[in-house]
Amino acid sequence: MMVYERAKLYIGGKWVEPIEHGRIDVVNPGTEEVIGFAPRATQSDVDRAVAAAREAFDHGPWPRTSPTERADALGRMADYLAAHARPLAELGIDEAGVPLTFSYARELGASVVFRFFEKLTREFTWREVRHGAAAPALVVREPAGVVAAIVPFNGPLLSSSAKIAPAIASGCCIVFKPAPETPLDAFVVAEAAAAAGIPPGVVNVLPGDATVGAALVGHPGVDRVVFTGSTAGGRAVAAACSPSMKRMTLELGGKAAAMFLDDAPIEASLAATLPMSMFNSGQACIALSRILVPRSRMDEVVDAAIAAVDKMTLGDPRDPSTVLGPVISRHHRDRIEGMIDRARAEGTVVARGGTRPAAFGRGWYVEPTIFRDVDPGAYIAQNEVFGPVLAIIPHDGDDDAVRIANSTPFGLSGAVFTPDVSRALGIASRVRVGTFGINGYALDFGLPFGGVKQSGVGREFGVEGLAEYTEVKAIALPAGTDLS
Repeated sequence: MMVYERAKLYIGGKWVEPIEHGRIDVVNPGTEEVIGFAPRATQSDVDRAVAAAREAFDHGPWPRTSPTERADALGRMADYLAAHARPLAELGIDEAGVPLTFSYARELGASVVFRFFEKLTREFTWREVRHGAAAPALVVREPAGVVAAIVPFNGPLLSSSAKIAPAIASGCCIVFKPAPETPLDAFVVAEAAAAAGIPPGVVNVLPGDATVGAALVGHPGVDRVVFTGSTAGGRAVAAACSPSMKRMTLELGGKAAAMFLDDAPIEASLAATLPMSMFNSGQACIALSRILVPRSRMDEVVDAAIAAVDKMTLGDPRDPSTVLGPVISRHHRDRIEGMIDRARAEGTVVARGGTRPAAFGRGWYVEPTIFRDVDPGAYIAQNEVFGPVLAIIPHDGDDDAVRIANSTPFGLSGAVFTPDVSRALGIASRVRVGTFGINGYALDFGLPFGGVKQSGVGREFGVEGLAEYTEVKAIALPAGTDLS
């Protein structure tokens, strides 16, 4: 068994011992075995990491480097992460229980994200001349300052890249806290920053629990907070940012609907939907966890969905045939099972699954579960499960489908399925989400990603995602100034 040992934090460009010498045991969710450890940061470590970032931002060279220099550094980091993709994939299997076929593809995403921001940094409009009502003006995009970034356990490497890459691109300095369940990936990004010649203090990594996150978010030396996690966690972050008016980006929960219209080809629509419903064992904010189907086609869709899910092998993440691995922890499995039990107790019908798989003596596995004929207002239709649980909900036409899609507190993502693209665009314009797909859904780093309603504030990826790490300044110029 591979043992992963990380004893030191990355602060101010150096590998340093945590002040209280604590550690986090990392547990393989498929075997329940401890596979390594990471250092456990405390409030004192937060203070010195923020101080290092503050010094680097206020007095260091990074915020004053040219976009070309920053882009070159991002390219070097992308090269480093690409060269380490294979061991990162192995880590993903052991640390998070990600099936190996998916893990190998997933870990390439980090280098792709850095490569995207490298290109965008070269192309981004950092300054422009505008002609005001009275005189010309220079409008500039400046780095937002010291950024605190906090991410959850699902997709830890991609989440860290999505925060660290635009921070570096913009000239910010960042203190990054990975989830305690998956703390190890972030150290490789720190190694990439060091290898790329990023100056001390620009990137800092602090594994820790929620108390460390709270200390980081509330720290007076932090200018901006970027957080990915639950809606409840987002509310806490927003409350902590409010007194000092800290800028924030919140990417929170979802309850995405796949809307099958009456002309949708069922087999093809399910083939595009179910991988997005069940990937990463449903532990994804963008999971298509609701399928809205014409009432008259409920039996057809349920039968086809069961047949398709039956082919998704649940098992050992290192088995090449495995599609669904374990969920991240015992606590999380218990939470998912509790939600399934509550839905069943309320009378929602289980069409498949609903019990703990008997084949596994160890590991935190959840049987893929399908509920059918779900009332749109039912508990399982309104709340994010973050597990391999699907609610199939009947609708009575396009207007009803839109109503149901919009009926949850969330508004992150969704999709519609119909051969009629014009009709689909009409649906898309009425569904209140931040991202939407026609006849499929996929995350695209070149497009802005984020939600409305209780799914968050702000955007990641795309031009908009880079702009989140900047502040706009207008500089009025004397009349007659020519900067052309």
